[in-house]
Amino acid sequence: MNTFHQGDLSGKQFLVTGGAGFIGSHIVEYLLANGAGKVRVLDNLATGSMANVTMFDGNPAYEFMEGDIRNPDTCAIACAGIMHITHQAALGSVPRSVKDPVTSNDVNVGGFVNMITAAKNAGVLSFVYASSSSVYGDEPNLPKQENRTGNLLSPYAVTKMANELYAGVFGKLYGMHVAGLRYFNVFGPRQDPNGPYAAVIPLFVTGILNKTPVHINGDGGQTRDFTYVDNAVQANIRAMLAENQTAFGEAYNVATGANYSVNFLYDAIGEILEIEHPPIHRDPREGDIRDSLADISKAERLLGYKPTEQFMSGLALTVEYFRKLNK
Repeated sequence: MNTFHQGDLSGKQFLVTGGAGFIGSHIVEYLLANGAGKVRVLDNLATGSMANVTMFDGNPAYEFMEGDIRNPDTCAIACAGIMHITHQAALGSVPRSVKDPVTSNDVNVGGFVNMITAAKNAGVLSFVYASSSSVYGDEPNLPKQENRTGNLLSPYAVTKMANELYAGVFGKLYGMHVAGLRYFNVFGPRQDPNGPYAAVIPLFVTGILNKTPVHINGDGGQTRDFTYVDNAVQANIRAMLAENQTAFGEAYNVATGANYSVNFLYDAIGEILEIEHPPIHRDPREGDIRDSLADISKAERLLGYKPTEQFMSGLALTVEYFRKLNK
């Protein structure tokens, strides 16, 4: 495991909201593996899973709290005695938000305000939160730079932009150390391959392995800056523990700075698995952007972020994980 921090973590207490989820559980794993004094997880298990965190049971530094960020009292309890927060709890998925904007707003905006308010009241040292590349909307230029956003294309994107606006206000009004991370198509082990809003890479891998129908939305020429989960972990650790004061009050692209088409992704997975299984193309998805590519120079400059896994190396690790899971 790569190390993304300096110094001793044994005197530091962390809260990971959504810590039983895909990205959250990887952050928890990093913190515990590196000797954090306390790592508390807050999760309502709506999209997270206890299977992602059972490996931490028995670690004296680990604490699990089942609760919902839509409850302000729950948020206040979760923040007690905490120094650093990484807020990963959210309802992901553009299609889910298109189908049910009210619940996405309740969790992603209402829950965010509850959480950052509780963090303010508890006097935490840093509050890092998950934003999204969806905030770029229809802004046409590539690569995406943090200071240029367009018209938003989905309720999910609106919720994430609202997070950034609230964080900016809380940073200025209350002097909080906040930082937002605009994730670009994060993938890796423990990503959920099941359900109507499953992520594309686990869907592809399990579909090819099992020779079940695999759908590609549109012509498959749309491109994404696919980002292995270790890079998202790195950004969270560096942002939470940043000593450079100018790093706070900002939002950062978290990606690799390279993009690949969905068709290329599908073919690459088939090659790794050594299985030929043609996909089925269907209509494009509502609210999706066509092309995505991140400029990561701001995160490199202010956080010291440097991707440790590029697309192909991360994909090989991910495919192997799901191959073993499917045996």
